[in-house]
Amino acid sequence: MICSVRPPADILRAATTTAARLLRMEGEIGTLAVGAHADLLVVDGEPLDYIHVLTRTEQHPCHVIKAGTVI
Repeated sequence: MICSVRPPADILRAATTTAARLLRMEGEIGTLAVGAHADLLVVDGEPLDYIHVLTRTEQHPCHVIKAGTVI
């Protein structure tokens, strides 16, 4: 079992919206919105329930979408 110090929602928020705020780039990064620089990670699993789906891609396949293109 994987244990983390913070709840998964807090980890995802820190990596997205909080990071954007710290960099003074709110609305530009860390969000999925029209006009934002949004790359997207699609994983096989629910990161809010099992944060390890973001780090174990051999067990949980994922797709990266960068600038609208699947990589």
